[in-house]
Amino acid sequence: MARPLPGGELSIDKTARINERIRVREVRLVESDGSQAGIVPVEEALRRAQEQALDLVEVAPQAKPPVCRIMDFGKFLYQQKKKAHESKKKQKIIHVKEVKFRPNIDEHDYDFKLKNALRFLEEGDKVKATVQFRGREMARQDLGHKLMQRLAQDLGERAVLESSPEMAGNRMHVIFGPPRHAAKPKDKADHPAS
Repeated sequence: MARPLPGGELSIDKTARINERIRVREVRLVESDGSQAGIVPVEEALRRAQEQALDLVEVAPQAKPPVCRIMDFGKFLYQQKKKAHESKKKQKIIHVKEVKFRPNIDEHDYDFKLKNALRFLEEGDKVKATVQFRGREMARQDLGHKLMQRLAQDLGERAVLESSPEMAGNRMHVIFGPPRHAAKPKDKADHPAS
């Protein structure tokens, strides 16, 4: 029911036994300020919690005797939920954006798609470059390999090659990722500092 978190805090399940639901004779009591009160009868622990207008929460039911702590359980659950929400907000979600090429692509189209790939990488997303072959073009897969090598060369240090060119049906694809130091958050990249 209770798991230690990195900061020495406790993570308690919502199903933890509290107050009168604790059905043992004695418990190892931890006061609301974190000090150890020792082993006391459960009635004594409940009385101390009620005197402070707090809850008696079983934090380690597997211990002999179980460890209980005096705390405001509702406030504790609220803070745990708030911390989980904050940590979820700080996570960076990496998307994979696809840029499609043809084996005999025009120079202007290539430059346009190269700029898109660079923009995606600067935003911190991965880029899946795909060369699609049709009909007789399947016999000229070497054009696809040359195109992928040229793309890798043009992206240079602004991208990390994550997979070598692979064929899947009539498509050849390769995945590029942003370098670790160059990824910047999307919201800050769109708004220049004033």
